[in-house]
Amino acid sequence: MPGAPLENCPDVEDCIADPSEIGHVCTYGPLCGTCVVYRVLETRRGLLLGTCRIRTDRGEFPCTAPVCDSYQARAGAQPPPLVTIAKAPRPRREREFYEPPPRVRDTRPVGELEMTRDELKALLREAIEENASGLAQKWEGGVAVLKPADPSLQPKELPLTALFHKVVMIRDKLRVLEQKINANGKLSDTEKVDLQSYITGCYGSLTTFNVLFRERDDGFKGSGGKE
Repeated sequence: MPGAPLENCPDVEDCIADPSEIGHVCTYGPLCGTCVVYRVLETRRGLLLGTCRIRTDRGEFPCTAPVCDSYQARAGAQPPPLVTIAKAPRPRREREFYEPPPRVRDTRPVGELEMTRDELKALLREAIEENASGLAQKWEGGVAVLKPADPSLQPKELPLTALFHKVVMIRDKLRVLEQKINANGKLSDTEKVDLQSYITGCYGSLTTFNVLFRERDDGFKGSGGKE
């Protein structure tokens, strides 16, 4: 796995536009930016700048900061590596009796969780969206390659899991938009039908991505219910 970027991360624009994307587009974890309690404030030198909801004493720091014991990976993020240290075996003694060490309760404070109602709703929404639709098994672990026509330029690889997550986000936001249009009391029926026709057109344009869904019913349907 590559080390954390010093600046100008290629995915920083996706992360600042929608922090719920961080776990899916970041290939540099585990680092503070992929932690669920990392609050994004802005970008600086091509990296996210934010604060920790638990470790408020740390102030503002970049997303590439090393993780601590309170690290909780966002959905799709890489967990921190486990390091096992081998111990040399003790020489066996005659008449040796093992006495387990006394259990000591850890009373150290872990900090208060500072989170607004909207932030909590966003975390819950992210968890629900993560489990709402599944990627077809044949695409799991796959990569989408964007190859420029100019051979001197390097292609960009995007994990299909990240692409699928973006497609699902577009689908769900279109559904929310459609619900808000239907519930709007200031729009006439004619205006609602007109706006819904544009949404249906978006669904039709996105039916190409239906091949990624494990369940066809989770995909897009254009006019006439055609997939």
